[in-house]
Amino acid sequence: MSKIWVLVADSARARLFHADGSAGPLQEQTDLLMPGSRLKEKDLVGDRAGRAFDSGGNGRHAMDPGTTAKEMESHRFAAQIAELLQKEQLSGAFNRLVLVAPPGFLGELRGALSDGVRALVSEELGKDLVQFDIDDIRKHLPERL
Repeated sequence: MSKIWVLVADSARARLFHADGSAGPLQEQTDLLMPGSRLKEKDLVGDRAGRAFDSGGNGRHAMDPGTTAKEMESHRFAAQIAELLQKEQLSGAFNRLVLVAPPGFLGELRGALSDGVRALVSEELGKDLVQFDIDDIRKHLPERL
């Protein structure tokens, strides 16, 4: 029997569902939150960017960090989800996985997944459905998972 899991996520919340059959209804099993991802950038960073002297004069300017704190939170959350999925995949909890996330975070997730988990991904949907109720999420998925 196929053990199908559906991950519906964004950069701050991930919901895991399972379906007993490829055409069956979804049942929610886990709801993960990354509250820092919902905060504003200024609330995630404790102080201003560092300052540096101009190379050709007496002025100073703020240094631009390459990655924002919100992006770092998103990376961390994707890694946390990937770690959970790998652990569950190694224990045989699922043998097919459907990923549903906004396009940017879907790419983030894809990059964080282990090869073993990535091999079990049967469908990807680039939509933000994490706030939808379970019946509406199921309507957006293929009839047969």
